[in-house]
Order: sequence, then structure tokens, then C-alpha cells
Amino acid sequence: MATPSAKPALIPINAVIFVGFPLLALVLVPAWGLYAGFSGAQWIWAVVFLYFNGLAITGGYHRLWSHKAYKAHWSVRLWFALWGAGALQNSILIWASDHRRHHRHVDDNDHDPYSAGRGLWFSHMGWMLREYATNSEDFSNAQDLTRDPIVMWQHRNYVALTTFMNLGLPLLLGLALGDVIGTVLLVGLLRLVVNHHVTFFINSLAHYWGSRPYTEENSARDNGFLAFLTYGEGYHNYHHIFQTDYRNGIRWYQWDPTKWMIAGLARLGLATDLQRVPDFRIQRALLDMEFKRAQVFAEGRKEKALLDILESEYQLFTDAINQWKQLQTERYERRRDQLGDALEERRQQLQDRWEQAALRSRFRELEFTLRGQRKRLSELLQQWQLQPALG
Repeated sequence: MATPSAKPALIPINAVIFVGFPLLALVLVPAWGLYAGFSGAQWIWAVVFLYFNGLAITGGYHRLWSHKAYKAHWSVRLWFALWGAGALQNSILIWASDHRRHHRHVDDNDHDPYSAGRGLWFSHMGWMLREYATNSEDFSNAQDLTRDPIVMWQHRNYVALTTFMNLGLPLLLGLALGDVIGTVLLVGLLRLVVNHHVTFFINSLAHYWGSRPYTEENSARDNGFLAFLTYGEGYHNYHHIFQTDYRNGIRWYQWDPTKWMIAGLARLGLATDLQRVPDFRIQRALLDMEFKRAQVFAEGRKEKALLDILESEYQLFTDAINQWKQLQTERYERRRDQLGDALEERRQQLQDRWEQAALRSRFRELEFTLRGQRKRLSELLQQWQLQPALG
């Protein structure tokens, strides 16, 4: 009879995939490399397959289907469904449902399927090896996906699709390259193992290693190195507060090939409705974190003068937020009025455009105000932190 402390039953097929496959790759890939070697073409195809799989997960499973960060043409969705099946991380429906549950209950050990609160090993892959209660399938949070014919086609035919993409396609490629065994080992097995673990880094390492510039309400962190390994997914602190943004790396210099792919698809007319968080909201989150940390610093040092300055600065911050909300209300009301009067008052279109331009200008002024306040607050804290050394 099971005891309360007994571990849930092992899932044999998952143990083979996530434990057995890496062990096989560790032994067979070097052995074949020493025996017969791998060609440059095989290595190139392994990287190509790796990126096709990875971008299907990040751009398709994650940003498209889990978060609705943009809309994609049926051909793009079909491509993602095929290569996502090749990533062997379950169907779109199951993956996205689990991920939405993760975002809703992040760090909640009783509801988050891969809660970082249960340890690095658990969040990386341990959660998939046993029949944990948090793994029970519940698609009530994915009713929109059950109405997507491509999602449901892939879900119904997942085993056949993943078998073909992981075994059939490497076999055909091996025949073309003249080395079936080497191609299956490199393009099939090793590529699959690497793809698994760089994806799993986001569930595990990205909740332990990095910075939290936007929020400390959860364990997610930004990490540029992990972003490089995970096709841009490493800016995880940003993602957990602004999950519907099609970008994870919001700066031009931040490595986010998934973002670039989506933007490229949009230029080709294959992606639309790209969701982008307004810069003011981003600056607001950053500044709010600056205030929280400054408050902790000032209280720890018992610096009343600094606390008074912070209170004054926070009032300015609050005023800017209130102005932003008022502008949003004005924008909504103006759009509503334009919709109702469009057919009768076409002569006012030029005036409406001018008013919209004026609104945009006021929004930009508020964004500039927050940027200036962040810089001022940062310089202020640096000065106070240096005081003991100067005293």
C-alpha cells in the first residue's frame, strides 16, 4: 500500500525518452564519430533541424499558441505543427495547456506543473518522469485551441508525426547523404537531446539564474546567456510580466531570433496582429522595481532624508501613472466616437488624425518622463551608497 510520502509511479516511455536517449547519445555518438566520423553536411543538417525544432516551439507552441502574441497564416501554423512534433515535447494542445497553467500558478507547488519551488531537477525534467497530480490533462484553459483544426489534427496524429519527423526524416536524409547510421545518430538522436535540454533550461535555470529587473513577484529571471541557447527565451523575467508580447528581448541588441522570425513573417504577410507592450508600461515596471529596492536600502540604512526624497519622487511617479490612465481613457473615448460618427462626419477625419497625433506626442512625453526619473533615481542611489566610503 502506498504511503503519503511515496513517489508517484514512473512513466516508462518518458523515462526512455528523457533518460535513456541522453545516455544513448552519450555513448553512441562519440563511438560512431571515432569509428566512421561525421561529415560537415551532417553537422549542418543537425543544426538546421535543431533550429527548426527550437523555433517551432518558441515561435509556435509558445508565443503563437500559448500566449496569442500574434496571428499566423495556416501554412506557418502547419510548419510549426510539424517541426514542433519533431521536437518531441508533446502535442501543441497539451504543451500550451500546461504552459498556461504554469503562468497562472507560477511557483505554486500544488498547481504549477513545473514549479521551480520544487527544485531545479524537478522543474528541468523530473516533473515529466512521474505521474504527478499537476500533470493531469485539463484543457479547460485551452478551449480556443480545441477549435483550431491544425492543433487538433496534430494532437490526434501526434505519435505518427513525431515518429516520422524524428526517425523517418533522418533516415531519408541519411540515404541522401550516404550514411544512414551517422545521420540518424547526429541529426536524429543528438539533435533531439540537445533541443530537449535547451528548452528545459527555461523551466529550470531561467527561474534560478539571472536578474529580475521587472518584477520580483515570481522566480523568473532574465539571462542573456540562456537567451542565446534558447532562441531568445532567456529574457524570462520580462516574459512573465508581459507574456503576450511577441518579443522576449525587447532591445535591438538582445538575442531573440524568435522575435526576428515573427517580424520577418509579418513583413511577408504571413503574421499579423503582433502584440507589443507599450514602452510606458515597461518603464513603469522598471521604475517600480527601482523604488522598491531604494525603499529597502533607505529603510535598512535608516536614511530619513533619502526616504523623504523617495516619497517625493514616488508622488511624481504616481502622477505620471494617473496621466497615462487619463490618456488611455481619452484614446478609448475618441476611438469610440470615431466609430460611431465615421459615416456621418467624414469631414472631421483630418481633425481626428491631428488629435491622435497630439495624443501620441503626450504618450511619448510621459515615457520620456519615466526614463528621466529612472536615471535620476539610479544616480541618487549610487551617491548614497558611496557615502560611507567618502565619509
